[in-house]
Amino acid sequence: MNIKAPRGTQDLLPETTGNWQYIEQKLTDLCRRFNYKEIRTPVFEHTELFQRGVGDSTDIVQKEMYTFQDRGGRSLTLRPEGTASAVRAFVEHKLYGLANQPVKLFYFGPMFRYERPQQGRMRQFVQFGIEALGSADPAVDAEVLALAMSAYQELGLRSLKLVLNSLGDAESRNNHREALVEHFSPHKEELCADCQVRLEQNPLRILDCKKDKDHPAMATAPSILTYLNEESEQYFAQVRNHLDNMGIDYVIDPNLVRGLDYYNHTAFEIMSNAEGFGAITTLSGGGRYNGLVEELGGPETPGIGFAMSLERLLMALEAEGIELPVADGLDCFFVSLGDQAEKAAVRYTYELRKAGVQVDKDYQQRKFKAQFKAADRSKAKYVVILGEEELQNNTATVRNMNTGEQEDVSLQQLVAYMKKELEGEN
Repeated sequence: MNIKAPRGTQDLLPETTGNWQYIEQKLTDLCRRFNYKEIRTPVFEHTELFQRGVGDSTDIVQKEMYTFQDRGGRSLTLRPEGTASAVRAFVEHKLYGLANQPVKLFYFGPMFRYERPQQGRMRQFVQFGIEALGSADPAVDAEVLALAMSAYQELGLRSLKLVLNSLGDAESRNNHREALVEHFSPHKEELCADCQVRLEQNPLRILDCKKDKDHPAMATAPSILTYLNEESEQYFAQVRNHLDNMGIDYVIDPNLVRGLDYYNHTAFEIMSNAEGFGAITTLSGGGRYNGLVEELGGPETPGIGFAMSLERLLMALEAEGIELPVADGLDCFFVSLGDQAEKAAVRYTYELRKAGVQVDKDYQQRKFKAQFKAADRSKAKYVVILGEEELQNNTATVRNMNTGEQEDVSLQQLVAYMKKELEGEN
């Protein structure tokens, strides 16, 4: 039986995982500088969390979740996104009681959505996300936007577009909702089946429909910006002012809505303008969600966050021709001849590894020449040669593979010698 990975999933093989590790390290360091701390939540949660936290009217809840019953009859769901889980943990562990507010979190992890697999969209995909919980300061919105843009820029991306909108507060959204219902109702029968339901449940989601995006009514739909009350207008203006002061470029799109029900006020997406990136240009998105903590049983707590797909990030890097500086060679490779030399190589390989040197040796009992070929394939900077003659002299021959120069080194001094040579190259 030929068993393959399930459709919409992928194996990340050793020749690619170096890029993933590099990106994760860079993003972790960026979060450290912005004072965000890592959180790790379960891969599956109670289904109700996403029904309440993401929203019953969303495509995620209605069509895309992997939901199952455990042996106790409980309905569980593989997490389709990270915010609901992070907020659930925030509430469950009473992080709102910490002295330092806002609580600033980041996470990496696999997410699961049942949708048609295509380039950059998998059924299991990896997200990096951040959440800032406990402040309604527009400066926090600007900080989140700055971190998101920095994440891409520090990895070398330049063809970026930040798209911004305000969804307003509850009053503004209710007024806009009524206007949308009035606008789309005459066209109800012309809309897709999903949008006919959305018209009753959450008409804002019609603006995000892929099927009806070219319907004439979409172009003339009332803008949320027209219905912002004074408080919402001032909030949006302050966010934009902070971005202007930081020199972060953006464009305003009044039709930008997010695919989750919990957003209000600031909403945004970052897109790639790189040639050849693909028809779906969105790299990441996020926004403010001031009612989500209360919805999940916590006290009134404002929040904002965003999430990015690492798969789409890697696609954007490829589209811009950016190669990550991932070191894939060894510091050192042992070549040994003879049984006693083989035993010594095992010992000194271990000693070097304990000292922090990246080292490997031959485990196939290959000939001398074949071992050197293995060292070349491993892109080793140095080769340590051990034979019967070297052992009799209590030495090893160390060859610099870049220059071809070699030197006999006492075995007692081998570790110190290698560390010194490698430090000189850095």
